[in-house]
Parts: sequence; C-alpha cells; structure tokens
Amino acid sequence: MAIPQSFITELLSRVDVVEVVGRYVQLKKGGANFMGLCPFHGEKSPSFSVSPTKQFYHCFGCGKNGNAISFLMDHAGMNFVEAVKELAGQIGLQVPEEERSPQERERAAAERQKQATLTDVLEKAGEAWRKQLKGSPRAVAYLKGRGLSGEIARRFGLGYAPDGWHGLASVFPAYDDPLLLESGLVIVATEDGSEARRYDRFRDRIMFPIRNVKGECIGFGGRVLGDEKPKYLNSPETPVFHKGRELYGLYEARQALREAGYVLVTEGYMDVVALAQLGFPNAVATLGTACTPEHVQKLFRFTDSVVFSFDGDAAGPACGAQGA
Repeated sequence: MAIPQSFITELLSRVDVVEVVGRYVQLKKGGANFMGLCPFHGEKSPSFSVSPTKQFYHCFGCGKNGNAISFLMDHAGMNFVEAVKELAGQIGLQVPEEERSPQERERAAAERQKQATLTDVLEKAGEAWRKQLKGSPRAVAYLKGRGLSGEIARRFGLGYAPDGWHGLASVFPAYDDPLLLESGLVIVATEDGSEARRYDRFRDRIMFPIRNVKGECIGFGGRVLGDEKPKYLNSPETPVFHKGRELYGLYEARQALREAGYVLVTEGYMDVVALAQLGFPNAVATLGTACTPEHVQKLFRFTDSVVFSFDGDAAGPACGAQGA
C-alpha cells in the first residue's frame, strides 16, 4: 500500500510525539525537552530526550532516534503502514487508499469498525473474569499453588470463568447478541433439528487474555483447574484473532526483549507467566499451533535472537516445526 508523502507530512504535523511516546514512557519536563528512561535499552538514569519543538526523540545512551511513526515501529513492533494507520486513527484522519474503489474503502472501514467492536466485547469479558477471580478462593488457590503472585496475575490480566453454561449472560444482558458468537465467547449448537442452544465457550477455567502489540484483547486461552480434557481451550479464529500470527505474552514482554537481547519461545500460557514470575519476562508462547514464519517475523521486530524452549514430549518439537 503506497501512502502519499504529503499525507505523511500532514500526519506528523498534527500528532504530538511527546503524547505518543508518553503513552509508553514516563516523561518529565527537563528544560525545553522531556526526559525519561530509554525504552530501547536498560538504564537507570534518564538519557532519552523527546523534543516538542522538533517533534523528535533521541537517546544519548543507545543512539535510537526518530519521529512518532518510527517510535511505534521500533517500540510497538508495528510495520510502517500499521504505525501510520494507528496515528491517523488517533486524530481522526483517513489514510488515503487511492488504489481502492469506493466500495472497497467502505468495506475496509466497516471491517475496522467491526474489529474495534469485537475487541471492546472481549475487553468487557476479560474485566468480568478478573473480578470473578478475586471472588473465587479455589481459583486463587490454584494460581498460588502454581507459584504465581497476585502481581504477576494482575500484570497478565488473569481471570476466572466460573462454572455454568451462561455465566456471561450477567455481563452481556443481550446474550443473543451476534457479537458474542463472532468474538468466540459463546458457542451456538443445534442437535437433531432442535432449537439452537447457546452457551459460554469458557467454563470453570483460569483465563489468559491474549493481547496484540497495541495491548488490545483479541482472544483468550482457558486452563482447567484440574485434570479434565482438554487442558487448554483457545478462542477460535475470528476477525481479530489469528493463531498463526499472534504470540501470547508479546505485548507484556516487549521491553524485556530489548533489555535481555533475546526472546524465549515456549509452548503455553502458563510457561510464559511462570517464567515471568521466576525472573524471565522475555518469554512468549505460540497459541496451540506450530511456530510460523509470521511469528518469527514479528519477533524480529523486537529482538535479533530467538531461542525455542519447547517441552520434550511429542508436542514440543511439533510446535517449532513449521517455523524451523
């Protein structure tokens, strides 16, 4: 997709790099500029400067510098088009798509609106499940038994989906809303020509929200508290969630990847959370599928070294087969 340079110039003139960077880095006024700890390398004394007049950032420690677009590319792992669209959306600009027909642009706009709506629905479910976790001694005991602290649970947004077929009906009064089906939160089944039955996909499970690089909830993984099968249950493929493109924990691990200089690719949600608890916050996990080229390309936006750490059972090597 070719974006006219005139649009890029207008976009950069209308966004504030201090505001963009400030969403990710704690900045303090220091003379004419704003200073903070560099998000691209570990440091104890602020050497990262953001200039509101030049609309430019520069780290005097590692040399990283650029504008609002390059910051999203370097820090959030977006490609150029994604970064431009993200900034344009924040200030209400429509990115020119001259090669598309009006009908195609209309469909694209409708798709973006649908994706935003689905992430809102998923966020609401995640918030409800986090509240349920606090009220479930059994679920809390399970996490403590796995060695996880409340701080780690909060960092990863862990929750609990209570037992029962229609728990989400108390969260979404319109339980028959098609968005609940499209987001993968509910299942609709029919048997022998009878009336369709609608029920929660996740029941009596520890819930792991899956976030994209922007921090939006796009799906969930759920783990049983006992030995029932399946042990893990993932969201299905949806307009916002594609297992072959996403990695669990990447959003939470972004800064740690740069500081550690490598990423640990593991198999499951609990591996990532447990490693973070043990002092290895630079771990991510594939989502019940083989490691794909898209996974590896995404990881190389954040680090130059990828270490695979899969289990020694039959499923372990299979997880890395496709991307090897």
